[in-house]
Amino acid sequence: MTRSLAGETVGVLGLARSGLAAARLALAKGARVYASDLGTSPATEAAAEQVRALGGDADAGRHDAAKLAACDRIVLSPGIPRTVPILRDPAVASVRVESEVEFAFGLLDSPVIAITGTNGKTTTTALLSHLLMTAGQDAPAGGNIGIALSELAMRDPAPDVAVVEVSSFQLADTHRFAPQIGILTNLAPDHLDRYPGVAEYYADKARLFANATADSRWVLNGEDETARGLPGGADGWRFYFRVASPLEPGELGGYVTDDRWLVLRMDDGAEEEHLASTDELRILGTHNAANALAAAIAARLAGADAASIGRGLRSFEPPAHRLQPVADRDGVLWINDSKATNLASTQVALRSTHRPVVLLLGGRHKGEPYTGLLDDLRGRVRTVLAYGEAAPIIQADLSAEVPVERVDGGFDAVVRRAAEIARTGDVVLLSPACSSYDMFRDYEERGRRFAELAGAA
Repeated sequence: MTRSLAGETVGVLGLARSGLAAARLALAKGARVYASDLGTSPATEAAAEQVRALGGDADAGRHDAAKLAACDRIVLSPGIPRTVPILRDPAVASVRVESEVEFAFGLLDSPVIAITGTNGKTTTTALLSHLLMTAGQDAPAGGNIGIALSELAMRDPAPDVAVVEVSSFQLADTHRFAPQIGILTNLAPDHLDRYPGVAEYYADKARLFANATADSRWVLNGEDETARGLPGGADGWRFYFRVASPLEPGELGGYVTDDRWLVLRMDDGAEEEHLASTDELRILGTHNAANALAAAIAARLAGADAASIGRGLRSFEPPAHRLQPVADRDGVLWINDSKATNLASTQVALRSTHRPVVLLLGGRHKGEPYTGLLDDLRGRVRTVLAYGEAAPIIQADLSAEVPVERVDGGFDAVVRRAAEIARTGDVVLLSPACSSYDMFRDYEERGRRFAELAGAA
């Protein structure tokens, strides 16, 4: 962490995990800092007090336009949309805005591997970090998962490599962000509550490739034509992963063989490297075989050998809130898939089980019609329990073709009703296809509460 920000004034919008970390990093680098958040929760108040204790200025419950206008740049937390009214204030509008990831990247002394996509990016990020650490590298996972990138930028010594999950929100206000290796897991409509359309959402994802060089390495889903084409003419080498078909002639990357082995082909003419059988993975589903391949390719590109990658694949445990079994009581399996905040994720979850499902579907609506789930619900779901702000829309979209019951009275009531309905041999699946913000701080809090209630069901 060699660069100084002495003499610079940095504004930070948002005092959640990423915003607080950015404020701390700016102060550690010698900048003056003004951080603000419209929230007034105890956590927000505590974050503001922490900034003040470190020598900065901070407000909870308000933004001060004059103080923001005096900043040299404004760092935007990922939870704050670019359209927030304070950024349209005439006094503030001329100040340069950048995402927390962009800000931290400029102060980071480690190479970066960045992972984005609509689904699978958190599992792929955690898995890649595990594979590299199994190979002996200091490779913490950060960004949209766990540790903010600004926290990694404060580490001394710096990590060998930073494995960074980046959302479309984090990529939106990047200008210099340039990972050495980038992974694009897949693309599907999402966040239509924040974007005017799919094209704008994909355009932010495409910023992953904006600063590509001839030395860049891109790991792409070979079976997702939209993802495959998103880099356009960006410089760099392309590596593909496939689970339903072998690599095409001339392609490098990885695939799953007919006998279910994960195999890498990293150089033309080189012998293929067999890593592990899908039966040996502790993460379930075809989608996780794709995530494992993507992580394995990136790990190989980052210097890990095939033997250590194979060991890491076999030892990796599924992350919380992603098809995570949390209870098995009276023959009913309870699965926490709280991270499924869009339809595509819920489709994957439904396809991963062959048991009758009581599906907990609801939260804050994100713009997609729930009719997109019908093909996966028919013949599979015992009952959909619709809850939260999205419940009336879910009921209207689905009730003509599958059993739907609307449950009011809070999340605890939804889980109690699931316990009443479920029969021996069923799965109670929390895979909401919605954001959590109508009832919870984030999907993690929602998932933890589900796990607690499932254990007592």
